[in-house]
Amino acid sequence: MTSTLNSTDIENKIIIGTAPDSWGVWFPDDPKQTPWERFLDEVAEAGYSCIELGPYGYLPTDPVRLADELRQRKLTISAGTVFTAFHRGLDQWDTAWKPAREVAELTAAMGGKHIVVIPAMWRDDVTGEAVEPGTLHEKQWNDLFEGHNRLGKVLLEDFGLRQQFHSHADSHVGAQQDIEKLLAHTDPALLNLCLDTGHAEYCGASSLQLIQEHPERIGYLHLKQINPEILAKVNEENMTWAAANLAGVMTEPPHGLPDLRAVIEAIEALDRPIFGIVEQDMYPVDFDVPMPVAKRTRDYLLSCGSRTRIN
Repeated sequence: MTSTLNSTDIENKIIIGTAPDSWGVWFPDDPKQTPWERFLDEVAEAGYSCIELGPYGYLPTDPVRLADELRQRKLTISAGTVFTAFHRGLDQWDTAWKPAREVAELTAAMGGKHIVVIPAMWRDDVTGEAVEPGTLHEKQWNDLFEGHNRLGKVLLEDFGLRQQFHSHADSHVGAQQDIEKLLAHTDPALLNLCLDTGHAEYCGASSLQLIQEHPERIGYLHLKQINPEILAKVNEENMTWAAANLAGVMTEPPHGLPDLRAVIEAIEALDRPIFGIVEQDMYPVDFDVPMPVAKRTRDYLLSCGSRTRIN
């Protein structure tokens, strides 16, 4: 007996995309990074149909030009990315909003519906130097909650964009209890999770538990894996995220943790559409490395679920 997918199944699918990060891009401009034209060409050649903007200024910021470049390659934008530090005080709004507004305007102009929001790291992501304490006191937590609720409200009302909070290694929101605290004190209409499976694993959080216990708060996915042997060394030696990344703590699926097949099955069971963006941290990387990895990862992820597609 052969089963078929109905129209609802087709609509409620995981759309697999990719991001500049998977081509070794962390900054708007850096000679160690894949040139943006090559990135777009290789994304299309690797068989993806949607991407994130990446660091603002890496791709063209003129919406007419960017739309033309995307159209030539049959690509669309799923999300932009912004960085915040609301725990440092409510006066951080002005610091955060100018770049966030630029990203929001371009994302909305390209038809994207999401903004991935990454909190400031307490250790520098390149040098590993501690720039502030690694834990927050109560007022800092409250400022963080209030800042993100405000940001989510403005993004939604002014641009029609959804804030998807990305917990991150060496930030103040990474462990399971930190993520759950954030969810408990923010408005689900204004903030949900960009569940990054790699960063969750790195920080000891369970992607499956978050999906099962907070299904309504999973708004977006970053799909990646951690090498458990290198992670054990990271924890034993208290390595910084910068050092761990250089040591290769992120690994190509399906060779690490968590089990992305189980994650995709759990997400498909939510029975609603969602983006699953491959974000393979690779900075810095030889220009010839990313595309073969991207192709293999795409093929693997598409094999993990019955409603997982590229468009």
